[in-house]
Amino acid sequence: MKKLELMKGPFSPKEKIEYAEGSIVSQEFIHNRAGNLTLFSFDEGQQLSEHTAPFDAVCQILDGEAEIHIAEDVYRLTEGQMLIMPANVPHSVHAVKAFKMLLIMIKG
Repeated sequence: MKKLELMKGPFSPKEKIEYAEGSIVSQEFIHNRAGNLTLFSFDEGQQLSEHTAPFDAVCQILDGEAEIHIAEDVYRLTEGQMLIMPANVPHSVHAVKAFKMLLIMIKG
C-alpha cells in the first residue's frame, strides 16, 4: 500500500488514485489512533474476498460500480453512494465495473 502525502487544501479524492489493469490499488493518506482513510481503485472483475475488520468502516464510491456483500446482504453501489460495513461482520467487495472508493476506518 502506497502512502500519499497529507493533502493541504481542497482536493478531489477520485483524482488522487489511478486504475491499474487487472489490479487493485490502495493508497492510505491518513493513519492515526482514531482510524485511517484509504483510497482504492479496482479494475473490473477484481475483488477482495470475504474478511472481517475489527472496526466500523464507511465506503464511499467515487467512480464506477461495486457490489459489496455484508453477511447475507448484497448491495450494488455507484458513484456518490456510501455504505457502512459494521465491525466484525464478514464482508467482501467485487468490481462490477472498474471503480474507485474512499474507505474510512473508525476505531472505537
